[in-house]
Amino acid sequence: MGSRLVAKLTIAAALLVLVSPAPHAFTQTTRDALSPVISTAAAPPGTETLDVEWVKITRLGVDVMLAAVARPQGAGPFPVVLLLHGSHGFAQEYVRLARDLSGGGFLAVAACWFQGGGGAGSRFVTSIPCSDGPARPDATSPEAMRIVEALLQAVRTLPGARPDRVALFGHSRGGGATVNYVLQGGTVQAAIVNSAGYPKQFAQLSPRLQTPILMLHGTADSPADGGSPLTNVQMARDFESALRAAGKPVEVVYYDGSGHNAIFTDPGQHRDEVQRMRAFLQRHLRD
Repeated sequence: MGSRLVAKLTIAAALLVLVSPAPHAFTQTTRDALSPVISTAAAPPGTETLDVEWVKITRLGVDVMLAAVARPQGAGPFPVVLLLHGSHGFAQEYVRLARDLSGGGFLAVAACWFQGGGGAGSRFVTSIPCSDGPARPDATSPEAMRIVEALLQAVRTLPGARPDRVALFGHSRGGGATVNYVLQGGTVQAAIVNSAGYPKQFAQLSPRLQTPILMLHGTADSPADGGSPLTNVQMARDFESALRAAGKPVEVVYYDGSGHNAIFTDPGQHRDEVQRMRAFLQRHLRD
C-alpha cells in the first residue's frame, strides 16, 4: 500500500513539473493566427549591462520587433507602460527610461516599433539595431496603428503584467503615434507624450477620447535638434487648447528653452520628467 502511494505521488510530481511554466518564460501559445507571439531574445551588443529582459514580439508572417522588459521589484502583477521611440530609432536611452519607470512600480517595455532611424536627433542617442522590425510608418497611418495595437496585445500577456492597467509613452514620432492611437479611441488607461508630433488638423475630438494625457514639451523644439514642424511648441499648445475646450483630461508641462531631445541631454529635465511621469501613472494606473 505504501509503495503504491509513493509511486502515485512520484507520478503526480512529475506531471506537475511538466505542466508548470518556468518563471518569465515568454514563448506563448496564441489564441489565433493573428495574435503576436513573444519569445526570449539575446541582449543586443552593447546592452548587456542594462539589466533588462530582452524579448522578440512577432507578428506572424509580417515582422519581428525587439523589446526590452524592465521589471519592478516585487511579485506583481504590475501596471504596464509601453515606450515608443522617435524617428532617430530604437536606442539605449529608451531602455534606461524604461528602467527609470520600473523603479516606480511599473512593468515598462521599450520596443523597437520600426527599424532604422536617423536625422538630426540621432546624435543624442545610442542606437540599438533591430533590422527585422517594420519599415518606418507615418505616425498617423493605419500601419502605425496596427503596430501599436500588436505591441499592446503582446505586453498585456507578459508574466506579471496587469492587462487592465496599460499606458503608452511616445517621444517625437512615437508621441505622434500615441496621440493618434488615443484620438482613434484606442484602449489604454493613460498616455504620455514627450516632444510629440501633433496633427495639423483634427476634427471635433471624439467622445470616445477619455484617456488622460500628460504632455511634456520644450519651448525651443526645432528641426535643428531632431524636431519637425509638427513638433513646434505651438502645435502642442493648439492641441492642449483643443483638449481643454472639449473637457478632456490633460496635464501639460512646458520646459522653457528646451529642445526636442532635452530628455536625453539635460539630466535635470530628465529627472523632472521621470518624476512627473511616475506620479501621473500612479494616479491613473493604480486602483
